[in-house]
Amino acid sequence: MKIYWIKAQAPRRVLALIKYLGVEAQCIEVDLMAGGLRAPEYAALNPNMKAPTLVDDDTVLWEASAIMAYLCIKTGSDLWPAHTPAEQVQVLRWLSWNDCHWAQEVGPFYFEHIVKSTFGIGAPDREALKPKVKSLHKFAAVLDAHLEDRSHVACQRLTIADFQLASMACDWRASEMPLETFPNIVRWLDDLMKIPAWADPWPVSRA
Repeated sequence: MKIYWIKAQAPRRVLALIKYLGVEAQCIEVDLMAGGLRAPEYAALNPNMKAPTLVDDDTVLWEASAIMAYLCIKTGSDLWPAHTPAEQVQVLRWLSWNDCHWAQEVGPFYFEHIVKSTFGIGAPDREALKPKVKSLHKFAAVLDAHLEDRSHVACQRLTIADFQLASMACDWRASEMPLETFPNIVRWLDDLMKIPAWADPWPVSRA
């Protein structure tokens, strides 16, 4: 099995899951700044020219949530409840909510403070983030209320929904996301950081 990755939020959750599940995989870092995602051989695997991409024999998958579900099915992990439809619906709801709402709100903060720093593409534009605070608070209130009496996003246990929602928000302090007034989100994110594979998902040996 091969996992193609860059140091960004979508590959992070896949790499964390690989470590958490103990999956044997060759993790291949794509050189983003050298145009590796646009290379013809990579585009043939992932026509979106993004990361991550999984190659496992004849199976080629892109989109982190699909890759995570695949890894869980392959290893028999209930982080994706493959045999429990009612739990699948719970997880799917939060995967969809992340992609349609949450990621759009935390994404600009993550980009300005983490992506720019990681790839050396300029200083964060804090002024551009100010108008986005109100909308972020709107959806943070939804998640915070949901986590009021829960330790995890779905199924009362760790699932791929936690990794999906936390992948950009886990760096909320460094990203200057205004989440201080949402104690349940902060508790949830801090608790996830107690999982070694989540706190340090990146492969030791990088190409």
